[in-house]
Amino acid sequence: MRKILLLPLVPVAVHAQDLLDPLITTASRIEAQESATPYTVTEISEEYIEQNTRRTLPEALQFTPGVLVQKTANGHGSPYVRGFTGRQNLLMIDGVRVNNSVWRSGPVQYWNTIDPYSIDHIELVKSQGSVLFGSDAIGGTANVFTKSSGFEDETDGAFFTHGAAYYEYRSNGDDSHIGRIESSFGVGGKYGVMFGLTAKDYGDIRDSAVGLMRNTGYPEQDLDFRFDFALNEQTTLTLVHQQVNQDSISRWHSTVFNPGWQHSGHIIQPGTWLARTYDQERSLTYARIEQENDDTAFIKRWNATVSYQTTRDSEAQYRSATDRRYQITEVDTVGFDVSFESPIGNGSLVYGLDYYQDTVESEGYRKRGANPLLYDPTTRPIADDSTYDLFGAFTQYVWRPSDAFEFTAGARYTYAEAELGRYYDTTAAADVYSAERDWDHVVGSLRALYRINPCWSIYGGASQAFRAPNLDDLSGNLTARSGVAATGSVDVDPEEYLTYELGTRHTTDNTSLNFSVFYTDIDDLIVGVPITAGNATTVATNGRDGYVYGVELEGAWRFHPQWTVSGFAAWQDGRTDTSAFLGGPIVDEPGSRLLPLTGSLALRWTHTSEKFWVEGRVLAAGEEDRLTASDRADNQRIPSLGTPSYITYMLHAGWLATSNLELTAGLENISNEDYRNHGSGQNEPGFNAIVGAKVMW
Repeated sequence: MRKILLLPLVPVAVHAQDLLDPLITTASRIEAQESATPYTVTEISEEYIEQNTRRTLPEALQFTPGVLVQKTANGHGSPYVRGFTGRQNLLMIDGVRVNNSVWRSGPVQYWNTIDPYSIDHIELVKSQGSVLFGSDAIGGTANVFTKSSGFEDETDGAFFTHGAAYYEYRSNGDDSHIGRIESSFGVGGKYGVMFGLTAKDYGDIRDSAVGLMRNTGYPEQDLDFRFDFALNEQTTLTLVHQQVNQDSISRWHSTVFNPGWQHSGHIIQPGTWLARTYDQERSLTYARIEQENDDTAFIKRWNATVSYQTTRDSEAQYRSATDRRYQITEVDTVGFDVSFESPIGNGSLVYGLDYYQDTVESEGYRKRGANPLLYDPTTRPIADDSTYDLFGAFTQYVWRPSDAFEFTAGARYTYAEAELGRYYDTTAAADVYSAERDWDHVVGSLRALYRINPCWSIYGGASQAFRAPNLDDLSGNLTARSGVAATGSVDVDPEEYLTYELGTRHTTDNTSLNFSVFYTDIDDLIVGVPITAGNATTVATNGRDGYVYGVELEGAWRFHPQWTVSGFAAWQDGRTDTSAFLGGPIVDEPGSRLLPLTGSLALRWTHTSEKFWVEGRVLAAGEEDRLTASDRADNQRIPSLGTPSYITYMLHAGWLATSNLELTAGLENISNEDYRNHGSGQNEPGFNAIVGAKVMW
């Protein structure tokens, strides 16, 4: 029996040679099947993203247990993985670190600056810890693998060329249009080139209760290029370049275009600012050389990567007719990474080092009334003329004393250094011209996996994670949540975490099941605490200790050659001890933006020819009323009494009309439910009809 179409329905595995047990590299830096990894892993393929019409990278994780997809704006998206988001999750592209030192507390928009149409597949490792990839890998480590020419799989010595053009139309979004064209060519076994362009014109979305959410649309342009060249049979050189440009993304919840929302007694307050828009630009260029030798060599595999990234964020805040503010941040990041794999004894040793340096420039301007636009240090978003260095050295050994048992142990040393240029000290009400902080840290991880039989296995262990304070922690000067002024402090120290996890997997030709439980202990979490009781300005401090735990279940069953049912369920809980204000009493609160009980069930039918398929899905979430004081104050995003429960239905279908033409269609939010994901700044779109066509050559 061919192993097809079981797990494309859940994001457990839809890529690699064996769809039921895909090859994973992010979990251990060693290529291994998912069933041989002592972590909870999710893999999402290009086909999954296309067939489920996932508009953004965060939305591609929407059907992943343990993940809450928060969207401050239609052009933003920051998944909460096992209770953590933003800079407490690590995002990588082809193993190159995307997180930088200006990522702020809470949700960030940068996950949405990765074009999903340039993705080959995504690997998400939950609660991995900081051993293999360093600071920030707390809730999850997401590694986005870009599309390539696949020249290794072509006929040796033969010239090849392939291409595709894709168009998608969305009815909800004031007629949104997405276009993508990509082409690859090369010589089999020698070299390959992949080039892609994506253009997006998202219109304003509409909700059945709020109506047209004006200014939620935005344009985007993306470019991706990849060149692979075989230096010899063992060694490959790879060059990659990406560019993303997004304009006029509105933080709609803050603006007068947000009229407020009421749902079963839950109330969202309207916005008050005239406008609040972001322009975002990001680029990544890297060169990598990697080599794979035979199993008798001391170094079986090694790779070295040099990368350069740029990020430019511009925000315009029209708070009133007489108060306009502008903030600009530019970050240049240079990175180097080298890793090795050596077979030693009954196992494999991976080891290496990595180094990243951020160079940051920042500006702030303000226009008051009829006065001209002037440079204003009080609006500078982060320390200007600053640098941030992050160095790490790691080692991890995977020991296999028998076919049934596998034991993994690793450790990492990290050194971080921040040198701040000009930053505004709110206490002194003046610019401070220099500050320097540095930290070093050692973390470890112990994991094990036991195969009970060919179908069942159990896995688990304990992993430490940490997050070194970044430039935003030290010098941030931003507007957070619903208009709160959030400032940094040069006195903060690293955050520390310890996660325990236990899980079990079951896999056959027709069934798959994964069940896991986790518990994360939180120490010295950096949060914004009000300066005084009732003060709307917060300052960063190591003001929160606590814990978060949860359960996750997902599975699929092909009960007939043409029929498959799949689904998931997940839930989280947690508590934190937080200072009510600086020097104030300690308050016991629930964790912020916890995942409510959430589940999904999908049923898929596939024609015997495999050229036509239809899938229906229901997605539901319970009411989330576990709120912190800051959650309750965030009343333009989080309703009074909490975020209401919802149930939404969707239907997707696809038809391979010819070998060169593929058609897709989707009906989302069929019941036109008015709902929002917990913590988001807007409701999700109402009924949405989506059609797409892909021409291949």
